[in-house]
Amino acid sequence: MAYEGGADVVQLRMKHADGGDMLSQAIAIREIAEDMCRIFIVNDRVDIAIASGADGVHLGQSDIPVDVARRLMGSDALIGCSVTTVEEAVKAVEDGADYVGVGSIFTTSTKPDAAQGLGLSPIYEIKQAVDVPVVAIGGINRGNIQDVIRAGADSAAVVSAVVAQDDVRAAAHDLRDLILKVRPHIRPDDINFRLLQVPSIPPHPLYYL
Repeated sequence: MAYEGGADVVQLRMKHADGGDMLSQAIAIREIAEDMCRIFIVNDRVDIAIASGADGVHLGQSDIPVDVARRLMGSDALIGCSVTTVEEAVKAVEDGADYVGVGSIFTTSTKPDAAQGLGLSPIYEIKQAVDVPVVAIGGINRGNIQDVIRAGADSAAVVSAVVAQDDVRAAAHDLRDLILKVRPHIRPDDINFRLLQVPSIPPHPLYYL
């Protein structure tokens, strides 16, 4: 439903699941992503990403280091890394990250272990320091998604703003529409994910977590 609503990337996040359960979910989502020519990444688990054939993995500061994940997954994999500071962002890119997720921008209950309420300034500062896409993460919804884009984010990661809504398709569509209203001219080179260089994958600006 998220893909149908306009999300270009879906991330599987199952913090406390057994490996077998997570792998079965990953394989099912990967098949849907392939059918719809969209991107699928796995949170934290490099092994699940590889075993399921996912397009990539998103890593936190306490997960497998980006450079190690790159060696394991190869040059074609999409690897993202959560950061809170310019220093963390620069290191992630130097180690091979394709994008950085900045947050938590606003207070969120989805990631209680993350730094909370960083505000918009880190988005701008990190965007000036790295040459990869910056994804705003944490507490993002209809009321503030345009603010993070104006601050310099290339896209936004959301959870409850989509999956907790009565109409998941409509929620994803509405968020993408709000982004496009402040970023109306999206070119393929605006989002330099390796996978978005494939013509069959549309370069839309909404990243769904």
